[in-house]
Amino acid sequence: MRREEVPLLLSRASEGIPEPDLADAAWAAAVAHRRRQRRNTVSGLVLLLVLAIVVALVLTLGGGKNAFTPPDTTPTPPGTVPPAGQISGIDYWNAPPAGSERFLDRLATPLGDALRVPDNPDDLRTKPIEQLAAVIVASQEGGYVPLFLSADSRWAYGYRQLQPIATGHPLSSGAIASNGTLVAFPQPGAVYVIDASTANSRLIPLPSRDIRSVSWLANSTRLIVSGPGTAYRLDVDLETSTDPVIGGAPPSNDAEDATTPYRLEGVAGGVTLRQYAGANGWVEISNPRLPVASWVGQTFAGGNLVGRVFVAGRLPQVPTVASAAQVVAAISTLQPLEDRLLVLGETPAATPTPGRTTPDRIREPGCCFVLGWYNSQIALFQVTDWLLAWNVQTGQVRRVAELEVDGVALGPGIR
Repeated sequence: MRREEVPLLLSRASEGIPEPDLADAAWAAAVAHRRRQRRNTVSGLVLLLVLAIVVALVLTLGGGKNAFTPPDTTPTPPGTVPPAGQISGIDYWNAPPAGSERFLDRLATPLGDALRVPDNPDDLRTKPIEQLAAVIVASQEGGYVPLFLSADSRWAYGYRQLQPIATGHPLSSGAIASNGTLVAFPQPGAVYVIDASTANSRLIPLPSRDIRSVSWLANSTRLIVSGPGTAYRLDVDLETSTDPVIGGAPPSNDAEDATTPYRLEGVAGGVTLRQYAGANGWVEISNPRLPVASWVGQTFAGGNLVGRVFVAGRLPQVPTVASAAQVVAAISTLQPLEDRLLVLGETPAATPTPGRTTPDRIREPGCCFVLGWYNSQIALFQVTDWLLAWNVQTGQVRRVAELEVDGVALGPGIR
């Protein structure tokens, strides 16, 4: 073959071959390169992540000063106060010292910062109240006028003048029914009941003249009324003129023992928690080990807890010089492990000041008593001129209001 024939033969051989698209080829090559780069990047990140996990596991489980030790206790929620110790096997907390109440954190309620007799209350007959937060009584010409505080902080007065009872003002801590409208006032030889939502009322005569305490059942239609050595059970219906049925109930020498649905009573070695069982009276359900010398105020139930204040005998854990410690007891109706105590001791510590016979700010017996529950874990109690709130789960005590009245009964509207 001659040299000059080679180009002709190559031209004829390439006529059947398609002409390549250079742009497509370049794009395909670029895409393949980009994919290789991504695979390499992902592989590198996965490798780094695996190395980091391995290092963390070595530091955590491998011991040494950098090793992590899992906690052996449950983390403490913010605001929780650890208990001071145990009394009779029950966790207890020390209450803030007397005189420090105004410096405590405040729990806001319709009572405001200070509870006092209002200047210009409404007439309950023209402006009734659907939900009561509190009831007080104010002195008036030898008697008392009832004053009602609504859940939205509005005051109204009752038109009937109440008579004093054997202990003075005719207001019992259990005056307000759980429905937040019915209120009962002990009177000499009677009980006065008024519906704050309608202003309907009735004076119900009773066989005994010395009536001091009232306590509503959960249905808000039945009432336990008691005095020293006497107790009565009666149904209340203000919509009819029929006289209510009055039945007897097991009495106590302490008029404030008779409460529903539970009552704490008895002294050291004989303390009992009882549940009200209608015609069967109060049935014993437990025997909490409490160092009780005497009880103060009524028993109030909140959820599964029952609260009442007692004056204690001598407590090695809380020594006193001129008085006996007073204790807010929160006793469970289900498990004794849930029982809690809040101790109100002397201020300052139990060491007499030279030249004086007693420490300052002694809390006298009777100064402190439970007034109800804000919710299932916050008990409300009075300490002299203050209403305080104790969270039985965290141990924290807060102020609710300064009291510039002789007494107060709390209703569900306080929440």
